[in-house]
Amino acid sequence: MSNVDPITLDIIENALKNARFEMDGVVVRIALSPVIREQHDEFPMICNARGQMVVGQFGSYIPAIVEQFEGDINEGDVFVWNDPYACKGSISHNNDWCVMMPIFHEGVLVGFSSIFGHMVDVGGKVPGSMPFDARSIWEEGLRIPPVRIFEKGVMNRGVLDIMLNNTRTPDMNRADLMALIAGCRTAATRVRELCDRFGRETYMNACDMLLERTRDAMKVLIDKYISEEPVSFTDYVDDDGVGNGPFKMTLSIYKRGDKAVFDWTGTDDQAEGPINFHIHEGLCKLFFGVYMIMAFDPSILFNEGFYDLFEVVLPEGSLLNPRFPAALSNRLNTHTRFFDCQAGALGQRAPHLSMAAGYGTSPHFIFTGHDKDNKYFQLMELLFGGVPGRPRGDGLDGHAWWPLFSATPIEYIENYYPVLVESYRPIRDSGGAGLNRGGAGIEKVYRVLEPGKVSIHDDREVVPPWGINGGQFGGTSSKWLIRSGTGEPERIPSKIDNLAVNAGDVVVFNTAGSGGWGDPLDRPAETVARDVRYDLVSVEKARDAYGVVLTADITVDDLATARLREGMRKERGEPEPFNFGYFPPAEAAE
Repeated sequence: MSNVDPITLDIIENALKNARFEMDGVVVRIALSPVIREQHDEFPMICNARGQMVVGQFGSYIPAIVEQFEGDINEGDVFVWNDPYACKGSISHNNDWCVMMPIFHEGVLVGFSSIFGHMVDVGGKVPGSMPFDARSIWEEGLRIPPVRIFEKGVMNRGVLDIMLNNTRTPDMNRADLMALIAGCRTAATRVRELCDRFGRETYMNACDMLLERTRDAMKVLIDKYISEEPVSFTDYVDDDGVGNGPFKMTLSIYKRGDKAVFDWTGTDDQAEGPINFHIHEGLCKLFFGVYMIMAFDPSILFNEGFYDLFEVVLPEGSLLNPRFPAALSNRLNTHTRFFDCQAGALGQRAPHLSMAAGYGTSPHFIFTGHDKDNKYFQLMELLFGGVPGRPRGDGLDGHAWWPLFSATPIEYIENYYPVLVESYRPIRDSGGAGLNRGGAGIEKVYRVLEPGKVSIHDDREVVPPWGINGGQFGGTSSKWLIRSGTGEPERIPSKIDNLAVNAGDVVVFNTAGSGGWGDPLDRPAETVARDVRYDLVSVEKARDAYGVVLTADITVDDLATARLREGMRKERGEPEPFNFGYFPPAEAAE
């Protein structure tokens, strides 16, 4: 590999980053579904000719797809798939349709572009295709193995017809699929332009240098933050939707030679219900890598260069490596707990850089039915919760785990669906107390204007998000139905499908908060008073958790606060490194 001068390397790196964001822009302008168009549930990447991600969010899966076609990859081909088992877990439930295209420059393969996005519906037994009580993947909708939807530039209409014939929302799915393809073609154009500008060899060498640079930086992080002595951490998923749980997830991290080992031995066996996470080994490495980069050195370019420095142990038949045909549709409850386990394990070696636990899932609200014109509607929305307290400051209130996601505008929902959003606000006291407060969960109140069916998928209703470095645990989730004319709230399970609702009924959707970071008795009293004025913290919690005494006009009583905090410190002693609340048991951190 010949060297590329630093200025050229920097230009190519930033041009690729811009192309990756341009892919996002193209997709959201073309897509029709609220999940992709408004919430940006799509993940693009640009890879080198070996299929390694150079820029993007999710990587690892290109080589596993290419090998299935035994080198028969041509210019103008576009591949599509959604079956997690047929692509070795490169995508993890049927709703994610993945598109990949090879990039050629003057007849020479120089890379790949790829995007996957969440489709509103892919068939199956319930609208939204994520049945809470599925016991096998056969119940979760159409499964597409890797196939060509374009072959040498010509569309395979048979493939497209089959895909659209197996969804309740064919118009949205067609637009969203074409948006993904357009995004990939945009990236291909930009890569060819870079090859024209700098020369193909220079471009390909630059990609290798960017991978190598990330590898060198990751090696420094491994040496600094991962020791040969294992550290272990356990967190829990509430339940699998069919009456089983909680489910234990145990992660051990240690160094063996130059490699960091991430070992999930001790994680519970696969679930009967659909919370199993069939994760590709490379994707697992990617998740560990992105966490280490974001926690320890965000200046590092996120790519696949570090993969050979990681070793992953995923016990077969476990929650993270289930056997076919285990149900997978609600795997995000497990997926996001994956990140909490990383934070808990790595936080034991570098507590000053780690974070607490968050709302820990991807809450879904789905409302379906027929309007007065007998036209079918299907609203699907991802809700957000508390992002945990961090070394740099408070957690974010009602924010997504995924950095580019955004909430569906209320105006969009009310304009296109028979729904009124009556309120949307952070939940008081749901953010765990800490020097840096945990982010608050969100209460969203929907009033439905037509009869129909509601499905809800959420977690963290039983197991609260834990606090770290003396921070306290955050609030749990809850769901309520208020029937028109009664005014009496009825508790809804966190996982339910096809709940019949009538016009005028109200659904109250409360997401979980997150854990706090650091000793709450060290939080500036004026900041606590501000949180009370903003209705994020109650007067009672200000006193009981933060030791802050407030007057009737919500100003700090300095003398009473100093006295109370001194007494609380003496009674409590040194704060615990983790605060799990009432669950789970004490052996979570070892």
